[in-house]
Amino acid sequence: MVIFMDNPVYVFGHRNPDTDSICSAICYARLKTLLTGKEHIAKRAGHLNEETQYVLSKNEVSIPEYIKDVRPQVRDVDIHIIEGVSEDISMKAAYHYMKENNTVTLPILSNGELEGLITLGDISKSYFDVYDSNILSVAHTSMQNIVDTLDATVITGDIGQIVDKGKVVIATANPDMMEQYIEEGDIIILGNRYDAQLCAVEMNARCIVICEGVNVSKTIIKVAQENNCMIITTEYDTYTVARLINQSLPIRFYMTPKEKMIKFKITDYIEDIEDTMAKRRFRDFPILDENGKYIGMISRRNLLKHGKKKLILVDHNEKSQAVFGVETAEILEIIDHHRLGSIQTMTPVFFRNQPLGCTSTIIGLMYEENGLIPEKTIAALLCSAIISDTLILKSPTCTQVDIDICKKMAQIADIDIESYGREMFKAGSNLVGRTSEELFARDFKKFSVNDIVIGVGQVNCMTKEETDMVRQPMIDYLSGDISKMGLDMAFFMITNVLTESSEVICFGNNSTQIITNSFSTVSDGNVVSLKGVVSRKKQLLPAIMEELQQ
Repeated sequence: MVIFMDNPVYVFGHRNPDTDSICSAICYARLKTLLTGKEHIAKRAGHLNEETQYVLSKNEVSIPEYIKDVRPQVRDVDIHIIEGVSEDISMKAAYHYMKENNTVTLPILSNGELEGLITLGDISKSYFDVYDSNILSVAHTSMQNIVDTLDATVITGDIGQIVDKGKVVIATANPDMMEQYIEEGDIIILGNRYDAQLCAVEMNARCIVICEGVNVSKTIIKVAQENNCMIITTEYDTYTVARLINQSLPIRFYMTPKEKMIKFKITDYIEDIEDTMAKRRFRDFPILDENGKYIGMISRRNLLKHGKKKLILVDHNEKSQAVFGVETAEILEIIDHHRLGSIQTMTPVFFRNQPLGCTSTIIGLMYEENGLIPEKTIAALLCSAIISDTLILKSPTCTQVDIDICKKMAQIADIDIESYGREMFKAGSNLVGRTSEELFARDFKKFSVNDIVIGVGQVNCMTKEETDMVRQPMIDYLSGDISKMGLDMAFFMITNVLTESSEVICFGNNSTQIITNSFSTVSDGNVVSLKGVVSRKKQLLPAIMEELQQ
């Protein structure tokens, strides 16, 4: 049996998610699931800020699962389900199991734990090996295996015993000579000679194997019972029994033990395991789940047919902002309200980009266009995102469409926009205990202009005291080597939501000059104060881009 991985479509916001990024992912995943009937799941590519955590908690919405990397994993490959076997079964039984299941590798399990592997090559090798006559005892072979391998019938004795001493003897000599080489615990293969049978029993053999289906006399059975000697009979002749009996060896004797075998987890990335698989002799490799339990097998051939993760991107279209590994995924749609970025696709995709204040506004429109009214929770998330991105509908990025959709969602969700917005920003402006690195990264985006890489971060404050608390630590942080962050220039906006103004901290070659030229103002060292500038997307970034392109 093969498990064909029918992966859902993942909806991702950008790598440093804000409220719009998370809420639009959740709401669009819900809309697409309703419209298509196919499972769409919101995921996140980074850690949540306090504002977004507040919004999700307030509306009792679970935080989307964090996925760092969307490169193809073992979970994206068709997995061959091969039931595991016990290490105690015989080599013969393992061979027949392989034939029945059209496989060349068997996983060996104990209580769901992978203990080893046995391959068809291992079994073939066992047929050609030259064994000592005591090999069955060395391998601690069960009598059950011997009986099954020889298709034998138990006449008397304990089939549950383990062969832990003795050798295999083919009794071709007369009793006088047999007494010289039969020892206690031996397994004796013989025919219909009464005297040979009696001699073997009286010499305390563990078991006598009587060939060609010969009937056993009552006397021999009685003596065997008195001497704790097992008697089994088989239709095979002596030659066949001698050839077959070593196939009763338990497979643990030839298996590759767990400490030496190559195994992979379902979460491993395909590109990380390809070389390992190519260099090993095994055709199939065991797969374990996140808890280390065996799932199934994959082969090198399976890797050629692995599926790409299917993604929808919301609130961004820049590769630098997307989840890691996005270039290996299949992008189905992009829903955004930013400038056109650097995402490239192999095939045409549905792309909706509108110059609105918030991606969630677009998603609200799509609900309307499809004749759907969002449920209360979805409406609350859409409303929250619009409030966040438009600074309670006061940002210069805010359009009449944003206002209309926000009010409609607020009505469905029973939200007072002004008071709810202030609660959101208050929760998000809790900067106490945050490191400068954390503050810079919480809402950070990277852009490229004429081979110049710039990074723009932003934090919202509610009071002058919060602004003062952030300013100097952030100056100290950015005064370090920003090239270590892969940046030529770094800009950090400290935005006061209530006064609708920002302080921009600038570092990098001519960064301060770029801001002062763009806004016709002066700087105080590395800090530029800008009244009425609150939007990174519509005010600060376009000005930087225009200046760099001159």
